Amino acid sequence: MPQRRVITGRSQEPRQRFAEELRKLRAANGTSLRALGERLGWDYSLFGKMEKGETLGSPEVVQALDTHYGTPGLLLALWEVAAGDHTQFRERYRRYMALEAEAVSLWHFAVSVLPGLLQTPGYAREVLAAGGLRGKELEQQVEARMGRRELLEGEDAPPFRTILSEAVLRMPLRDAEEWRGQLEYLAEAAGQPNVAMQVLPLSAGPHGLMNATVMFLRLANGRTVAYTENGYRGDLIEENATVERLQRAYDAMRDMALSPAESRKFVLAPLEEVLCDPST
Repeated sequence: MPQRRVITGRSQEPRQRFAEELRKLRAANGTSLRALGERLGWDYSLFGKMEKGETLGSPEVVQALDTHYGTPGLLLALWEVAAGDHTQFRERYRRYMALEAEAVSLWHFAVSVLPGLLQTPGYAREVLAAGGLRGKELEQQVEARMGRRELLEGEDAPPFRTILSEAVLRMPLRDAEEWRGQLEYLAEAAGQPNVAMQVLPLSAGPHGLMNATVMFLRLANGRTVAYTENGYRGDLIEENATVERLQRAYDAMRDMALSPAESRKFVLAPLEEVLCDPST
């Protein structure tokens, strides 16, 4: 029997293939490990370990790399195979993250927690710790979440609108200094030309999205998909009728929200209270 011809020189072992792809993409990009770390907000040694096959990194780190290299979904797919546990990172969420990287505009509603794209490290750490994360895993997830903020940075960043339930701003962090930093960052982010922020007062009453956080993604082909999330699970919704129903609920809620200018004042009000609190 003739010897099987090798079609590619790349490793067929998933973990090594993933590491090789990372090295190849960085070499083609002409970026040093240190510069990559500075650009994405992680310690550059993490990327070195990933390129050596010593660690796979977290899904959010890999998503940030996919966005940075302009390879939406490729590295996440290789990561999933290399991880070898398909229940660890569900297909729907992997697909959502790939679509998010391709989206030409995003709009969002936060029912109880600030969107990850607008969180500070202190806020992310306290929220993730409340969910049960501890130690090294907690710090890795905080770093991964910070890497996602790159999506809203740069000249080509897509438009992003978020509507925050007043409840989000009425639940401060335990650490007053961290809460102050989060509010300052939120007010600063609201001033970016591609970011629009509105607050939905509790006085607006019940509405169609009061039980879940929702993110809508407008894709380059004009199609819109949605991702809904509660405290226990998330669902990618691509069926047109359901997405349209969610979008109608979002539009109705937006009509009840404060204007961007009024919303920024609403955010700054508790910030002033924190600054004036003699106990802080």
